[in-house]
Amino acid sequence: MNELELVERLRRLSSPSRDLVLGIGDDCAIYRPRAGEELLFTTDQMIENVHFTRAQSAASIGERALARSLSDIAAMGGEPRFCLVALAASQTKWIEDFYRGLLRLAKRTGVTLAGGDLARDEKFHCDVMVCGSVPRGTALRRDGAHAGDLIFVSGRLGRLWDRKIQPRLALGQSLCGMATSCIDLSDGLSLDLHRLCMASGVAAEIDRLPVLRGSTEERALHGGEDYELLFTLPEGVKAPRGVTRIGRAVRGVAGQIHFKGRLLKPRGYDHFRNKA
Repeated sequence: MNELELVERLRRLSSPSRDLVLGIGDDCAIYRPRAGEELLFTTDQMIENVHFTRAQSAASIGERALARSLSDIAAMGGEPRFCLVALAASQTKWIEDFYRGLLRLAKRTGVTLAGGDLARDEKFHCDVMVCGSVPRGTALRRDGAHAGDLIFVSGRLGRLWDRKIQPRLALGQSLCGMATSCIDLSDGLSLDLHRLCMASGVAAEIDRLPVLRGSTEERALHGGEDYELLFTLPEGVKAPRGVTRIGRAVRGVAGQIHFKGRLLKPRGYDHFRNKA
């Protein structure tokens, strides 16, 4: 199978979208925004032996590649619209299986594959860009938390790196107009909460931690594979069902976090920490 045949097969696998005027097969996709909406854009890489190994199935890697970017859309309260995928791999069968996994999640979440790029390389790597949208002026951000706000997470923490990701899209959309700040936990609670507090100019006190059964407190704090939502609500605002309050935003040194009375260092996942 040559590249043209492979692209045509992927085009047939992809679902149409009424907002996508032109999709796979031309130099660019054409997307027509709806009136009164703002667009969200995010991108995430997947690199062999960094984010996955060849022991995993191509379909599971494809699903995960899209799920990581969808988690960013969820963190801003967005509705996903379409994705672009740049992929390098050596085997067309692997590529087809990758896209089948990606497109299964795309169908469940209303995402259209609008195009991308294919290349041949012995080492698998890809980049998934997702466009989402929110009503104008309603996007959740990291910089809105205030001292006194309560801090919540959407699920138990400490997930292993190869577990399936469930992007919290519905929860993120429900938080618009309620949450004062939000971020997805992709690099670990200690680091991502530090980022949120830095952006908002607050400190945090954490007094409890919902740890996934079979995991550890250390992994729940610093592991970096949870893809849950971390968000703040003003005191007195009723939290959505199923979330856990873990602490409170407080006045203090911006970005500083205390966990059970001790200073917590932001030790989540960092690609460049301790690397030459």
